[in-house]
Amino acid sequence: MSIGELLVKAASGARLSFDEGVLLYKEAPLHDLGAAAHERRMAMYPTNDVTYVIDTTINYTNVCNVHCSFCAFFRPEKHGEGYTMSHDDVIARVQWATDQGATQIMIQGGVNPELRIEWFERLFERVRAEFPRVDIHSLSVSEINGLAQVEGISPRAVLERLRAAGLKSLPGAGAEILVERVRKRISARKIVPDQWLGIMRDAQELGMPTTATMMFGSIETMEERIEHLEVMRRLQDETHGFTAFIPWYYVPFKTPLRGKESTGLDYLRVLAISRLYLDNFPHLQASWLTPGLKMGQLALFYGCDDMGGTILEERVVHDAGSTNEATRKQLEELITGAGFRPVIRDTYWNLRPEMELATAS
Repeated sequence: MSIGELLVKAASGARLSFDEGVLLYKEAPLHDLGAAAHERRMAMYPTNDVTYVIDTTINYTNVCNVHCSFCAFFRPEKHGEGYTMSHDDVIARVQWATDQGATQIMIQGGVNPELRIEWFERLFERVRAEFPRVDIHSLSVSEINGLAQVEGISPRAVLERLRAAGLKSLPGAGAEILVERVRKRISARKIVPDQWLGIMRDAQELGMPTTATMMFGSIETMEERIEHLEVMRRLQDETHGFTAFIPWYYVPFKTPLRGKESTGLDYLRVLAISRLYLDNFPHLQASWLTPGLKMGQLALFYGCDDMGGTILEERVVHDAGSTNEATRKQLEELITGAGFRPVIRDTYWNLRPEMELATAS
């Protein structure tokens, strides 16, 4: 099948094989690939709406025993620059975020072996009690696995306890590239790909929706990027528990791994092939935090139907050298400037029409 025929096939929603995905990713002209992805996105969501969520990321600790070489945020145990917020400090930040209209709270940090599961249970119970309208979309697979090791219980048992305390959904952080060769090079202490997928399966089977991510641009090959999409698609076939896919590129400037920053063209190509290959994922999110807001706007023509969140507070990517930030008004202006209509949603893509648009005020 020719490149043109493959693009028509993918734009119609037909499933690409692994080899077809690799061929399109490597050889399709970027604008043709983007046009096919945009055609598929508009077929899925013909209303011209682009959603976004008002959210915050609270990085409660930078102490981490995983020591990923692509991370500039973490500090090893007992390091003088290590910190862990008190519950009161976290609650104060949740209060500030909700005052700005946030409905999604992402509490994430390092894998800190000094924190027991009770620490998180008490924190989530406080957030749920004091802010009943927010969704606790928090932690990562690595943090769940770390807690399981500290407590000597299964990751599923950790999820069950945290769900009872108020955790509603699990972000897709920590996937990077789900290929063992890459993991050994950039995060040798982190859980293996099958464990990441297993914890996601556990969360979804417990009724907790999750997102999926891909951090590209470190040391992986093009084929390994498609392999990452393949394992995500396979699990989604099984569980249908992923709400969205969020690819973002590695920021190398202050990390031990170093390397080069991906280009905007790399970013757009990854978005387009993700929309075409992940035929069973309902949403593709523009992760503007690393490439910037203008690239986030372009992403709306390369398969994305969602602009992600305002990310009111975030340190992990910021510490690696990214300085991008956004307000509600900025996100809405980017969406309308691209010819779409901004719509506020919650974590689960329920529309929130009662929340006034920032551009309307």
